[in-house]
Amino acid sequence: MTGNNPGQKTPHITVCNMTMGYGDFILMRDLDFTVYRGDVFAIMGGSGCGKSTLMRILVGLKSPHAGKVTYGDIDFWSLGDDARQQMMQRFGILYQSGALWSSKTLAENVGLALELYTDLEPEQIREMVRLKLSRDGLSGFEDYYPSEISGGMRKRAGLARAIALDPEVLFFDEPSAGLDPVSAKNLDDLIIEINRSLGATVIIVTHELPSICAIANNAVFLDTTTRTIGGNGDPKQMLETSDNPDVIRFLTRGEATGNSNAKDVTP
Repeated sequence: MTGNNPGQKTPHITVCNMTMGYGDFILMRDLDFTVYRGDVFAIMGGSGCGKSTLMRILVGLKSPHAGKVTYGDIDFWSLGDDARQQMMQRFGILYQSGALWSSKTLAENVGLALELYTDLEPEQIREMVRLKLSRDGLSGFEDYYPSEISGGMRKRAGLARAIALDPEVLFFDEPSAGLDPVSAKNLDDLIIEINRSLGATVIIVTHELPSICAIANNAVFLDTTTRTIGGNGDPKQMLETSDNPDVIRFLTRGEATGNSNAKDVTP
């Protein structure tokens, strides 16, 4: 079981009355949900619902049209640019492509944040980099370039870079995209291990149902029909109890249309 004990949950990220969009176009409105400290939290929904936009708002790359994002008791978007940038150093992000610098080795990619944001000596940085890469199954690949390794290995190298500063919150944008089922399962296992060992809160943007059901203990469903939240909570419980047909269709790949049928479907 990932996340905190239900009796000891502490809010980590609170979204209140948020509207998000681009210009005059409104993607979603009236978003209200809480991510608890230590959660593995999935942002779910169909294509074009605003999953990646929501993540961009949470990490500080795009401001909401309206509403608040609170980390603990800090109103994130009311901070000045410098204070918000400083707070963003507590986040780690794994982008869909891995987003590694192609001209740098894996060690140089992972060590970059340590060089920029810590006072560690070069030898200490090299040791930290070896530790992070080893943890992700990349021991011995420190001097390889991204083009010299597989897609799954690039994702793991991107994850090693994301955890270089031992972040409080880890964000994943479609982490399993482009991976074969075995590599995707290995990445899911690695995310769970990092969640437990670092105690980091994990936010995952994904439409991969096996990953959602395997690792998420909390979630929000963005409903393109109503342009607001269609469901919120443990995705397995949502499958059992939701009366929203869009939620059930999503969680059963369209095999059920209501919660009366959902119990007979195993994603």
